[in-house]
Amino acid sequence: MKIVAFNGSPRGANGNTHVMVENFLAGAEKAGAETENIILADKIIGHCTGCFACWLKTPGKCVIKDDMEELLEKFSADVIVLATPLYVHSVTGIMKDFLDRTIPRYEPFIERGENGECRHPGRTGHTPGFVVISNCGFTGMENFQVLKLFIRRIAGSTGSKVLAEIYRDGGGILNNSMLVLKPFLMHYNKLLRKAGEELVTDGRISDKIQEKLVKPIVPHEQYLKTANKFFAEELKKLEKKKGGSI
Repeated sequence: MKIVAFNGSPRGANGNTHVMVENFLAGAEKAGAETENIILADKIIGHCTGCFACWLKTPGKCVIKDDMEELLEKFSADVIVLATPLYVHSVTGIMKDFLDRTIPRYEPFIERGENGECRHPGRTGHTPGFVVISNCGFTGMENFQVLKLFIRRIAGSTGSKVLAEIYRDGGGILNNSMLVLKPFLMHYNKLLRKAGEELVTDGRISDKIQEKLVKPIVPHEQYLKTANKFFAEELKKLEKKKGGSI
């Protein structure tokens, strides 16, 4: 099995999303999968201009010359991981540009899928499965409602299937270096690796692991108190540096 992850975090390898992806892929590799982790922030991806050239003038080929041409080739994988921190309740701008630029993979014709919704037929006859990985700074899984619907609509319109979804609220804790949190983070990372293993061996993440993955790493109120304290201290540092109020 070949798994390719596209990380849409602007912070790239320094972000919380990277922690989740790396552990998930490590578990998948342990189960025998070939994996690749692509950080979109390191790539040059222009905005789709809506010119329709990839449908009419140069079928299957975008006229914009950047890194998307090589990235589109990665969709030959068995599984595509779409990884993004939650920005304004949805994907990041980088991830949205990336998704917009995948339109050359489809033909301009319109058909109805199995659920009756309109979609464009694919060009290659190969449709990888999707895995979604996301985190947000807020607490509460309701924060992912928009993203969940967004991903499901993408899967439906491309004829794909969502194989697994991993959402982490209170994501600001994932890169935390406090020693007191190390055991909790190690446990969560172990669950992510187990999820990667299960996806390869079983084609899905078990309900048992899924339930554990959504449990708070630390109590919500403790997380909120710590997060607010951090930002208050950072603002004080900035005020002191400027020699006055912001």
